[in-house]
Amino acid sequence: MNIEAWKGLVPVLNFMELSEKVGRSRWYGLLFLVPIVAFFIVAGLTVATLRSFGRDSFKDAALGVIYSPISFFQIAMDKDAKFEGPIIEKEQAYQQQIIEAKKSGHKKKYQRLIDKNPYAKSAIREWFESIVFAVFAAAFIRMFLIEAYVIPTPSMEGSLLVGDFLFVSKSSYGIRTPQTVAMIPLLHNRIPILNKESYLKKPSLPYFRLPALREIKRDDPIVFNWPVGDSVYITKRRSYTVAQVNRQLNQYLSSDPELRSKVRDKDFVVRPNDKKDHYIKRCIGAPGDSLQIINREVYINGEPGIVPEFVQHYYITNLNGTTISKRDLDKIGLSPGDYNIRGDGSANMVLSQGEIEALKSLDNKISFTPYPFAPRSGELFPHDPKNFSGWSVDNYGPIYIPQKGATVEIDINNISLYRRIIDVYENNDFTVSGNDILINGQKATQYTFKQDYYWAMGDNRHNSEDSRMWGFVPHDHMVGKPLFIWFSTKDGSLFNGIRWSRIFKSASN
Repeated sequence: MNIEAWKGLVPVLNFMELSEKVGRSRWYGLLFLVPIVAFFIVAGLTVATLRSFGRDSFKDAALGVIYSPISFFQIAMDKDAKFEGPIIEKEQAYQQQIIEAKKSGHKKKYQRLIDKNPYAKSAIREWFESIVFAVFAAAFIRMFLIEAYVIPTPSMEGSLLVGDFLFVSKSSYGIRTPQTVAMIPLLHNRIPILNKESYLKKPSLPYFRLPALREIKRDDPIVFNWPVGDSVYITKRRSYTVAQVNRQLNQYLSSDPELRSKVRDKDFVVRPNDKKDHYIKRCIGAPGDSLQIINREVYINGEPGIVPEFVQHYYITNLNGTTISKRDLDKIGLSPGDYNIRGDGSANMVLSQGEIEALKSLDNKISFTPYPFAPRSGELFPHDPKNFSGWSVDNYGPIYIPQKGATVEIDINNISLYRRIIDVYENNDFTVSGNDILINGQKATQYTFKQDYYWAMGDNRHNSEDSRMWGFVPHDHMVGKPLFIWFSTKDGSLFNGIRWSRIFKSASN
């Protein structure tokens, strides 16, 4: 190809030289500098280079796209390999001959050029390559730019409803390059029907994130990988962390019979960070904040936090003789999972303030009492009733949300707050020996955080498994920002109807 060897070692210049040799503009190689586009540039130049050496089979093209170094190595080791000229220019010149023959009306020449076209592909190969490219492009868009999600649980009601389909921007908080590279395209972590993981853990790449387009702000809905979802039992009902089940074994075994055999056989899955389940919640606390919940109200740094417009709580409702029909409840926007009306005229209901007002408009005799949730420190983060007793979902904290570069004092009394951060999220060798805390073999009384953390809660405050249960959300677990709802089915089923009024509604409120 007559390219000086040293140019092949200079990043970007090597792509510019290669672009010119295969028949493209020299500046085409500069597109390698554009994130994401670079993958397509490398694939295109690899295939064009192979074709310029006469390697134009589907097998050659597939290998070049999957792992180009092998293809280049094969050419380098083939003594008979011969550069046949810039394939792009030659193909374009041949196509121009076909066009000119057709315009001039030379039917025989036109047909002869068509029949002897050395660049023609079979119809089957054309279709196959088109499908592969479409899947390849869709997978890259999904991996780096925008991904579709569906809301499976009511934890964000009434802002986001079960059955809402969302588009989520992965570039808003910085494009995160994949750590798991061997996977089935367009699947996150499970293969439907087979119920097997859809990826291989190795090979893997280190965590890397491009600069963010915007900061993660308090009150933003966020999509992230479930921080504690690295070791999980998976049933048809849901995923459970191993630690979660160990803490509340009897409760979970009685509510999900399928879990019993999973626990008995130790049948759990260990997942890398980017293959943990996706969660969507609202960012309640930012790095460096102090958070406390007092009588259901969230306080940030001692001040009342922003209250989402449609935040919901659990109420004991006394109907006082009022008859409410299912049709009335449907009009208000309550789904069957939001209420349980008993024969004695009382009901348990999950309600926003607007829904309370709507029920009162039916009959102002209806009364509402906040449900008194008892303390359960052992079930709530940091799962340390000895040092953090009396905490409940409605009266919680105070708790500091770690900020990158900040240093905290640590001892045996507060280490449960930061243990997982130090040990798991930030990859240190962590042990406790008596009253001593050892980090990487050294006794420690302080710790400096390596990344930012966030506090996430659902708008459906009493029907949301969130940071109150499993703690902080590390920045490296952030996936993206919800954009808008592109489709919505009532209660998550198309058979129940389509919520037309929700389509194209913003998902960022």
